[in-house]
Amino acid sequence: MSGELELPFRLDSQLTEVMRLRVQSLQQRGQKRQDGERLLRANEAVYRLDFSEQSLRFSHWTPRLAEAGRLTVTATSQLWTPDLTNLMTRQLLEPAGVFWRAPGASADAAVQCYDADAHEFGERIAELAKVRKVMYFLFEFQQGCGPQTVDCSITFVADS
Repeated sequence: MSGELELPFRLDSQLTEVMRLRVQSLQQRGQKRQDGERLLRANEAVYRLDFSEQSLRFSHWTPRLAEAGRLTVTATSQLWTPDLTNLMTRQLLEPAGVFWRAPGASADAAVQCYDADAHEFGERIAELAKVRKVMYFLFEFQQGCGPQTVDCSITFVADS
């Protein structure tokens, strides 16, 4: 038996704040990041995806951008344990999902994406779901979009 399972990406405000404090702390002390460390940028936030099931096949993305802008979603590897270690560049997975709404596009126009990359990214997330209950993602907001104007989910087919 199979059924569709839509999982929303949820802002992890606590982890985002911890990562922002790391940047602030380094700046205040005049220190540099660790070699290979990936610091959170001002236009980024950490989101999480909680898997209620592990046996999943990617179906499709449902990004919603209320206005023109660009959203880049980058996954972190299962090796990153945010409560124990800083995020390292090598722990970011490729490809990233890039979604955008062009300026002047009608409100009912579909959000655009690089289809092949988005599909490969979705399949990779489904593979990682087999070994993870939670995954973390960096959402980078560009060209006018932000957390208030973006809603994103991913749909899988659950194999039972």
